[in-house]
Amino acid sequence: MGIVGRNKIVIIGAGNVGEAVCYTLMVRRQASEIVLVDINEEKAEGSALDIVHGTAFFHQVKVHNGDYSECANAEIIILTAGVARKPGQTRLDLAKTNVSITRSIARNIMRYATDPIIVVVSNPVDVLTYVVQQETGLPASRVIGSGTSLDTARFRQMIGEACGVDVSNVSAYILGEHGDTQVPVWSSATVAGEPVDQFYRAQRGKNLDHEDIATRTKNAGGTVIKLKGATFYGVAMSTSRIVEAITEDENSVLPVAHVLSDLYGPLGGVAISLPCVVNRNGIARIVRPAMNEEETKALEKSAATLRAFMEQALQE
Repeated sequence: MGIVGRNKIVIIGAGNVGEAVCYTLMVRRQASEIVLVDINEEKAEGSALDIVHGTAFFHQVKVHNGDYSECANAEIIILTAGVARKPGQTRLDLAKTNVSITRSIARNIMRYATDPIIVVVSNPVDVLTYVVQQETGLPASRVIGSGTSLDTARFRQMIGEACGVDVSNVSAYILGEHGDTQVPVWSSATVAGEPVDQFYRAQRGKNLDHEDIATRTKNAGGTVIKLKGATFYGVAMSTSRIVEAITEDENSVLPVAHVLSDLYGPLGGVAISLPCVVNRNGIARIVRPAMNEEETKALEKSAATLRAFMEQALQE
């Protein structure tokens, strides 16, 4: 028997990330049907078969490969496709290549899909979230970039480790760009409701090293890539968490990206991460956490940096 009351999810891209996302969704019973779509059809078929063979040990989730027509009745479409940076290739050149790929994917999706929710995971995720929203014409609330969700998870894990507490007791955000200008929001970070700096001083008798944790958080992805060549498990789990908030209609607050309107002033016109209430309809609203003046300015700078980079990446 299949999983009753679950829905269909299509994953575009059967590389390391797409395969890890598919496996994670299957193990966590987050859909009754998961479809892998890739330009390399044999790779997609092989990945689907490898995962579906394991359903005998878990649940009877239908996992298979397919084409873009599978998007027609999908509730959620997850975009993981793109190319990795080649030796000597600049970040901008990579972005331009993936923008071109993503435009084509977005058009193919909308040939079949009607008002889906699209979760963008491919990098540069903020730029590609903007591209998908513009290309599909979907409401900004229905095109969700994974943004700083994984950065935030890394940040919380490192704070919890430093403070000697379970990460579930840590509330803290990385906001802004998923990249070098990301903003750690220390002013509203807490451990079980107590300001994190106060908690740490009472326990350790000294100040928490903000710079060390922020730097390690920002460089965490690069560290993994240096050690093993790619990151995919962490991003798969963060993607699964976003999917869960949608399918379970949770109204959970997650640090994800979507295109902000001009009502957000210096943050408008780009896809940038803020805490958002996520439910079955996508992003319901934005939550603005308490931030000091320095953090607010850093967030505005992050948006400006992202906007300038995006303008270059979108040039034909």
